[in-house]
Amino acid sequence: MVEGAKLHLKEWLIRQIESATFDGLCWEDDAKTMFRIPWKHAAKKDYNQMEDAALFKAWAEYKGKYKEGRDKPDPTMWKTRLRCALNKSTDFQEVPDRNQLDISEPYKVYRILPDNGSARPVESPLVKDRVINQVKRSPKRQVCENKQPRFNNESFQVNEEEKPWTADPMKEHMYCELTGRKKQNQAPASITLLQPGLNVSDVRMQVTLLYQGQKVMEMTTTSPDGCFILQGQVPLGNERIYGPCTAQRLPFPSPNSVSLPPRMTEAMNCLLCHLERGVLLWVAQDGVFIKRFCQGRVYWSGPMAQHADRPNKLEREKTFKLLDIPKFISELQNCLQGKGTKPSYKVELCFGEEYPDPNIPRSRKLIIAQVVPLFAVELLQKFNLGETEEKQSALGSDTAGDQV
Repeated sequence: MVEGAKLHLKEWLIRQIESATFDGLCWEDDAKTMFRIPWKHAAKKDYNQMEDAALFKAWAEYKGKYKEGRDKPDPTMWKTRLRCALNKSTDFQEVPDRNQLDISEPYKVYRILPDNGSARPVESPLVKDRVINQVKRSPKRQVCENKQPRFNNESFQVNEEEKPWTADPMKEHMYCELTGRKKQNQAPASITLLQPGLNVSDVRMQVTLLYQGQKVMEMTTTSPDGCFILQGQVPLGNERIYGPCTAQRLPFPSPNSVSLPPRMTEAMNCLLCHLERGVLLWVAQDGVFIKRFCQGRVYWSGPMAQHADRPNKLEREKTFKLLDIPKFISELQNCLQGKGTKPSYKVELCFGEEYPDPNIPRSRKLIIAQVVPLFAVELLQKFNLGETEEKQSALGSDTAGDQV
């Protein structure tokens, strides 16, 4: 390895690209502003550690994190270290549109930014004229460099492009724009079943957080704006246009509050640094919705999930419907008439790890959020279709989050 003064990641990577030492590490364009980096998952059948982990190993050796003959080889750790270094650095920006992760020799594409990231492209027209260096990554994310767990598989997935948020409230993404609705349309419309006098106008949700299968928080939301599940602060909205946002904040509890193995606590801390902006959940007139703002990936299962036996991913800054209220009412009517089964309504979110995952039980996932819309619980209980224990738990939860 290079002796003497250590190079920064940018200079080190450029040197490796120019040397053509590593297969798949090459320039993406003639202007040499973007490069490809090989990104084969260790679970692939044709994975070859000597070849596919060579670049990650070289970076670990260069940083003094691995020495041949002294340390046990850990290609997953090597890859995670370089990934965190790339994500943390202001010299690089991932270009997701150019990534090719489903081919036989997968790769990612990164753009090399000028010094201090001052020329970082801005995709949103709302922030096009802002000074981009306002969006330097949060110091919390620097935890990842030194706090990495050892896993057989990659511990969590974070490869989405970090999008800038401005400090100017008049040009910032507005809360109601992000959720895709106006405040006057938040509450669900009254829906009458075949039975007279039964209406639904309940925006409450029971949200339970589980760390490695252990309950760490339970909260019943009451706001028509729903709730944020997040690590950082709720994004500011444009209150002069839409009025104040009253969405409740459900922060992730500290992993130290749970009895977990040290390596799991480290993994949890590293994952949480990618969940600062979190997700927003709310009940609207025709369903339960979610929008993901955080950089870390989020997967889910529920009544409207595309797959029951493999992962369902929430795309970033897109609104997803988790439960369709008219469909739920229709299925409930059919059930009451003996024409179908009890409708499902529970939703589970998994942060940072693929879910559902038939190979790994839910109790081994780092962070799971269980979401129960309480209008569904009450309706099923009214017709003796609910679970007594579930109703007592759901309707008896305090509206403030209880940390366990």
